[in-house]
Amino acid sequence: RAAARAAAVDIEGSVALTEGREGLPMVRLTHVSGSEAEVYLFGGVCTSWTVGGEDLLYVRPDAKFDKSKPISGGIPHCFPQFGPGEMQQHGFARNLDWEVASTSADVNPDDPEPCVELVLKDNEYTRAMFDYSFTAALAVTLKADQLVCDMRVVNTDSKEFDFTAALHTYFAANVGDVRVEGLGGLSYLDKTVDVNNPPTKELAEGAALAIEKETDSVFLGAPDELTLRTGRKSDVEIMQQGWNDAVVWNPWDSMPDSYPHFVCVECAKVGTPEKLAPGESWTSTMTLSAA
Repeated sequence: RAAARAAAVDIEGSVALTEGREGLPMVRLTHVSGSEAEVYLFGGVCTSWTVGGEDLLYVRPDAKFDKSKPISGGIPHCFPQFGPGEMQQHGFARNLDWEVASTSADVNPDDPEPCVELVLKDNEYTRAMFDYSFTAALAVTLKADQLVCDMRVVNTDSKEFDFTAALHTYFAANVGDVRVEGLGGLSYLDKTVDVNNPPTKELAEGAALAIEKETDSVFLGAPDELTLRTGRKSDVEIMQQGWNDAVVWNPWDSMPDSYPHFVCVECAKVGTPEKLAPGESWTSTMTLSAA
């Protein structure tokens, strides 16, 4: 059965359904340039994006791949709730099995761009927390020096619902050298002071955001493009459409083994929940470019 499933998914040289850590099913995307990405069906999470031999994503050393908890690293989903709230932290999309809906690689035969689309639909488990029918889809496309994540949420119910969401991307970085450019002059909610009632602060005009202590900053109304200076070989340009907000997170010394090696810069929709009437859909795109 597994072999038949792989045959339906695989595209020679571009897309392969294989076993990842702890035997979890994983899709490997390979570009002719040599860049690669790995996407786990559990949590619908891309855990690796390698360009020029350098993995630009980060998976924490305490990450579990036995389904006992969401995979801590890569690009986890926060859906249909960001942060704490009525349901479990960051919702349920990151700790459920997604299914492969389709794969492709033939947009341009001379320069194929491998893509996998994963789908999550409501079930008994999700309806106990979020009593609506929905379809969430994530398409991950690998280009020579880009990773594109297209997310879509469709209301398949007979009543309206709303949600908050984020792509909680962990970027590999030397934290002392990190600078997030493009947020200068914007106000943000500082959740390190009070998660439930964070004060509003402002980043100075033209300033880049550095990580010098525990950071959990929610920028409402973020620009479409940010630049992450990682302090490593490659920096990352982060472009978004449909995501209104940005979150920058580093746990500092509450995670002493990992905090020096990553920063999360998240495309988010958290300030104003997205409302969907029956039959309506919401679409968003995050494009990461190695620079």
